[in-house]
Amino acid sequence: MRRICVLAQKGGVGKTTVSLNLAVAFARLGRRTLLVDLDPQGGVGHSLGRDDTALHGLADVLMGRVAPDKGPIRTRLPAFSVLARGRLDPIDAVEYEEALRGGALARALDPVEPGYDLVLYDTPAGLGAITRAALARAHFALVPFQAEALSARSVSHAVRVVDHVRENENPALRLLGILPTMVDRASADAVAALGQVWESQPRVLETVIPRATIFVEASRKGVPISFVHGPAAPEARRFGMLADELEQAMERISREEGAADEPTGQQEH
Repeated sequence: MRRICVLAQKGGVGKTTVSLNLAVAFARLGRRTLLVDLDPQGGVGHSLGRDDTALHGLADVLMGRVAPDKGPIRTRLPAFSVLARGRLDPIDAVEYEEALRGGALARALDPVEPGYDLVLYDTPAGLGAITRAALARAHFALVPFQAEALSARSVSHAVRVVDHVRENENPALRLLGILPTMVDRASADAVAALGQVWESQPRVLETVIPRATIFVEASRKGVPISFVHGPAAPEARRFGMLADELEQAMERISREEGAADEPTGQQEH
């Protein structure tokens, strides 16, 4: 089982859209996939067209209203489940955040995650305590950034936090990739932002997510994009390409780590 934390310092870069559609793409590849919504604002539920009280989820597990194994909700894709934020009164948001950055996150997720091949954490915008708690559990970090100058500058901050958590809290954590989103190749500013990140950051992914009206349509309908025009739609296939690239990256990183752990000298007999 592998855990991927999706994080970004800046809001509005398509983080939840990436988390949701990437989880669907992994599930379509046959990977048993769980998407966990750690955002107190419940971005995943809103992307699925549900209001704040429609889906039980993590908040209900933390408050003892739902058993951990009953938290994930199955979807129409047999391999894809969602652990939504759950029913959370706004006045309880502070306590919810405090619980997530404590041991409660492990107590809620440890019983259910082993049943999946991949677990994706959709974190709040910013690099605060909840994101740090997710990184402390994750094997990999995925950093989406909108192809614009302001978002590009924020990438280095996210990478620095990933490095800090790896060095001080979670030695197993690795940067999986930096993902360009909302890319408009006709925009000189977008192309310049892409160039800036490619030149300054490691592991920028080859797959990019374009700016397209289908994302607005999918949000309006409350479904992943592959449910709008089918999995053969260009944007849905783009997430399939992303899932393939990330799987190859995870395998490559695992091989590199394994090679680094092997003894370099021969033992005497």
